[in-house]
Amino acid sequence: MPTDDDDSAVENNAGPTASATKRTTVRIVKGGPMVIDGPVDIVLDDGTRVCSDRFAVAVCTCRRSRNYPLCDTSHRAKKRPAQSSEDRPVDQRDMT
Repeated sequence: MPTDDDDSAVENNAGPTASATKRTTVRIVKGGPMVIDGPVDIVLDDGTRVCSDRFAVAVCTCRRSRNYPLCDTSHRAKKRPAQSSEDRPVDQRDMT
């Protein structure tokens, strides 16, 4: 019969403790993907499984990725930010 001092019987019947369970970290990137600590198995609504053994996996949230459900950075703007005249090569500067 277990006593109050003997909590091993309770621990054996209670299943895994919180310290034994590893939590997965999910980071939401504003305007970008959801980054999940890997490895991961992703199950799509049609039952398709996508597996990745990488240490971190970027999951597309914009649905523009050609490699959906994995992010291929299609959410980023395709044009470069405007350069100031000082950053442009000399032959492209307005020298008036």
